[in-house]
Amino acid sequence: MSSVITSGGVDVRMLAGALADRVDGEVRFDDGSRAAYSTDASNYRQVPIGVVIPHTVEAAVEAIAACREFSAPVFSRGGGTSLAGECTNHGVVIDWSKYCNRVLSVDPDARVAVVEPGIVLDDLNAVLAPHGLQFGPKPATHSHCTLGGMIGNNSCGSSAQAYGKTVDNVRRMEVLTYQGDRFWAGPTSPGEFERIQRAGGRVAELYAAMRELADEDGDLIRERYPRIPRRVSGYNLDSLLPEAGFDVGKALVGSESTLVTVLHAELDLVPVPPPAPSWYSASRASRTPPTPPRRSPSTTR
Repeated sequence: MSSVITSGGVDVRMLAGALADRVDGEVRFDDGSRAAYSTDASNYRQVPIGVVIPHTVEAAVEAIAACREFSAPVFSRGGGTSLAGECTNHGVVIDWSKYCNRVLSVDPDARVAVVEPGIVLDDLNAVLAPHGLQFGPKPATHSHCTLGGMIGNNSCGSSAQAYGKTVDNVRRMEVLTYQGDRFWAGPTSPGEFERIQRAGGRVAELYAAMRELADEDGDLIRERYPRIPRRVSGYNLDSLLPEAGFDVGKALVGSESTLVTVLHAELDLVPVPPPAPSWYSASRASRTPPTPPRRSPSTTR
């Protein structure tokens, strides 16, 4: 591969070499792979700089560190089911679906599971089924969409009336910023906020900035944010309000790789509902047996 400088000033050859040397996984910068990853389920097409398919979450963290050193943009991809081009871009694609797709823990009593972002929704629910549990949101692409993609998109599906959006079912997330800050994000009590501030560093700065945003623009957010069940557009700034528990995790759901990379997710689970009767069986159960017709007395001729 000849050395190519992109419009953003990224030396593609040097970047590809660094990723190949440092990342435990597949590093694909060939034209065929880049073409394959240039589209999703939308009408958009953007040829990426290259593709990284990490074997582990730690390998993905290393890939992002290498990209940062070359000022190369990164974005995540799951099942490629996005309808608005969210997982097509001119950057380095991190494909989580091939290897980073494990269920790390299930607590049936607490109804909580911890997963890697590349797990497919149906695969997760198959693991949960013996416990009588499931992840509530169910998009039409449930057979191949990943949890990381659902978190990025704040997916809903036909079950939204019963279980809400993905943001309503995510308890916490472990996330990584482009600058390399790694932390678990979720509801933040006043005591937890103070602990983060005492620890200092960039995470403390980020939390302080988010708290300032909520304090300064809280009234406007309360007034203007639409209160509709399936609001999935824009950032969930209302999750940063005090009455929402200053929930940084929920604020990041739906941000589509523009703020952080999701490494792990702690999910709230719901019981599997009993199977609904089929139309045929329901109609037969409610059907009144027909009354035999009355015959007229026969006459003998």
